[in-house]
Amino acid sequence: MTRKAVKGILLSAPALILLAVVFLTIAAPWISPYDPDAQSLVDRLQGPSWAHWLGTDALGRDTLSRVLHGGRFSLSVALITTLFSLLVGTLLGLLSALRGGWLDEFFLRINDLLLALPEIVIALLIIAVMGPGFGTMVLSVGVVSWTPTARLVRSMAAQALSTHHVEASHHVGASRWFILRHHVLPFVAGPVLAQAALRFGLLLVLLGSLSYLGIGVQPPQSDWGSMLAEAQPHAIRSPWGLIAPGAAIFMVSFCVTLLGNRITQSLNGQDVLATEAKAETHD
Repeated sequence: MTRKAVKGILLSAPALILLAVVFLTIAAPWISPYDPDAQSLVDRLQGPSWAHWLGTDALGRDTLSRVLHGGRFSLSVALITTLFSLLVGTLLGLLSALRGGWLDEFFLRINDLLLALPEIVIALLIIAVMGPGFGTMVLSVGVVSWTPTARLVRSMAAQALSTHHVEASHHVGASRWFILRHHVLPFVAGPVLAQAALRFGLLLVLLGSLSYLGIGVQPPQSDWGSMLAEAQPHAIRSPWGLIAPGAAIFMVSFCVTLLGNRITQSLNGQDVLATEAKAETHD
């Protein structure tokens, strides 16, 4: 990906919105107007006002402060899970493409099995066995989220290994590590980055769903999913408790998905230019 393309992606509206959200959540301890856990039953279920910009919840806690602090946990868990799935998927995909044979066949069957089952069902089964908690939630989602990345890496790595550059490197006695570092990883890096951006949005929604069901984040810690669950019984009287965290999840997921699509389009555009350049060279 060219420097101009990277600059265009980083300066796009979705990237700037994400940057603003990340900054606000990181700075939450200093910019939030109230303690997110401070209760005031006198002020419960209030609508937006100058004192509480997004209203209050059923315990009188400031919704804006809770959204900012809850975002720290939601985004950090989604990021950790995405990195975990990215690392596991990349390693398994590369191993499958490099080794081939029975190992590749075994990998494909396991991958097909996990892809055939809904991710949330597998995550629920793992959490039911191990119990709710931060570590269990990350592990349960990470176990089921590496399969799309692994399949993509295997396909891209197999394609890279079949090129003339790799064949020439084999003939001159290049090591497998040299081929992996100079021919395979640069070829795989761009699509994996685009895949990671798309997976981050999906995992944010999945983690929020687990918290909404009460088996993710446990009190007193809160995130956007648990805020939705707490606000649902009072949705008619005070809809702001649902709108604020729901809008935060939607906005972050939407912006990350747009960034992933921008990266994919940029990579596809480069492939088209490379193909045209090769055709002109042959002519």
